[in-house]
Formats: sequence, C-alpha cells, structure tokens
Amino acid sequence: MQYRNLGKTGWKVSSISFGAWAIGGSWGNVNDEDSLAAMNRAIDMGVNFIDTADVYGDGRSERLVAKLKRERSETIYVATKAGRRLDPHVAGGYNRANLTSFVERSLKNLNTETIDLLQLHCPPTEVYYTPETFEVLDDLVKAGKLHYYGVSVEKVEEALKAIEYPNVQTVQIIFNIFRQRPSELFFTEASRRGIGILARVPLASGMLTGKLSARSTFEPDDHRAFNREGESFDRGETFSGVNYEIGLRAVEELRALKPADWSMAQFALRWILMFDAVSCAIPGGKTAWQAEENASSADLPPIPAATMKQIKSIYDRYIRNLVHHYW
Repeated sequence: MQYRNLGKTGWKVSSISFGAWAIGGSWGNVNDEDSLAAMNRAIDMGVNFIDTADVYGDGRSERLVAKLKRERSETIYVATKAGRRLDPHVAGGYNRANLTSFVERSLKNLNTETIDLLQLHCPPTEVYYTPETFEVLDDLVKAGKLHYYGVSVEKVEEALKAIEYPNVQTVQIIFNIFRQRPSELFFTEASRRGIGILARVPLASGMLTGKLSARSTFEPDDHRAFNREGESFDRGETFSGVNYEIGLRAVEELRALKPADWSMAQFALRWILMFDAVSCAIPGGKTAWQAEENASSADLPPIPAATMKQIKSIYDRYIRNLVHHYW
C-alpha cells in the first residue's frame, strides 16, 4: 500500500481507501457479515481510511464501521457526511440546529467522541455561498465534536468555491476515467491551497470494472436500476452520468489498453493515482475479494504516458460531450 498526505490534516492515508456506501444500501442485497469481511480485508491490505455517511442505510454503514474499529487495533481514520437526511434537501436546512443534530447522531453511530472528518454531503450549490454554514462547522470543531471538516461536491464550481473557506480541509469529488474535468483547474487550485482530494465513484458505479454488459440486471433497490436519469438524486452519481450503452462501448476500447495481468478495476484505479493531487480513491467493496482487488492497485507500476494519452482520446471521443460541462 502507498500513502499520501490528506491535505493539511497531518494524516497519511492509504492511496486506495474504502468507500462504505455499498455496505449501507442502494447497491442491491448486501449482508453485514460480508461487509465486515470486506472492510477487514481492506485493513489487512493496508487501508487506513474509510468514507461513510449518515444516510448510507440510515446509519447502518456508520455502525458497521464502528464495529470494525472495535475489532481492530490499527489506526483507522473515518470520514462521514451530513446533510442528506434533510427532507426536503434545501440550502436552508444546513443550519446550526440540523447540523448539530446530524453530528450528534453520527457520533453515536460511530461510537466516538470526535468525528475524524465530517463532510457536507453534496449540498445545494447555494450552501457554498453561505458563510454561516461554515461558521457552524468551525464551532463544532471548537466544541471537540469534529477534528476536521470538508465537503463532498457534485460540481467543480462547488469545489472551487468551497476551498475559499480557510478551514475546509478536503474535497470529495467524482473523478475517474469518465469524469476527467476536476484534473484541470480544480486540482491546480486544490494543490496550491493544500487541500486533500478524495476521488469518489472511482469505478463509475461498476462500469469501469468491465464486468457489466448489455444483459446486466440490477436489483430494485440498486440505484443503477432507478437513478439513471436522476430520478432520486443527481444523475451524475450513477455511472458518472454517462449513458449506459455508450459507457459499455468506451470500456471495451479501454480494455484493450490495460496490461494482461491487471483487472479493469485495477487499471481504472491506477489511472486515478497517476494524479498527484489526489489523496486517495475510495472504491466500495461488498466482498473481501473486491476489497483485496481494489487495494492491490495501489502497488501497481505507473501507466505509461502513451497509454494515458490513449485513455484521454477515448474520453474525448465517447464521454466528454456527455459529462464534461455538466459537472
């Protein structure tokens, strides 16, 4: 495992970490025994950072992470998120009373006195233009409820605005072979300000694993079945906003570029790590085998420059017009 600085926090986090959305819900059937096995295997592989949220299974994911931490002696940094419990999910809901309530609930779920890293959970764009919200987070740090805070965003615009606030330590943003725009202006600005970057949805909802096909089916409670057009939340969260059939065609061209002994998932994750601005990628895993495959990509050799150029060409031909200027 390789480790990178997480912004100015002083933490060195595993470059491949663990995203705990799938073990909470909205990814089809999953059982807690498999989820704990996946996280344990990730820790065995050197992972020391887990990203979760209060809405993943309505606290189920947070509670599983707490159970894992009770059973392991290693240092494990845990990031969670707050805000999506709001109904309706509107900017005005990101106020002192609600955020304090969400934090208290997560502290209980995580069985801790202080949350390592709290992130606003893809709030409406207006929130980034509301300094009072960030003042609440500052006060929660002063009160000892949080060590640090950051944001999870949908759009590059939101990321650029968020890092104007001096105490925002991290930005979690969708970044993968199908979503390359963050590597332009945002990565430059984040690096200049010492901001940690968490690359989320790194496998484009499984599309970049190369395991999906035109015949693939998804369970009714899997967001890949019900959110392709943004019916429940931002459509960019599902397959990174890429049309399913077009995505499959692009994956087939990508498959021809990977080394024979790499999986497509490893190829996609190693591509992300070619960008020094990224602190870590946070792929999910519902089984120990998936967690091991993901984590092992951190130790693969760099992708040659010529191959990186070919990947960019595939993005430009198939994907750019679908996503580049939307997020």
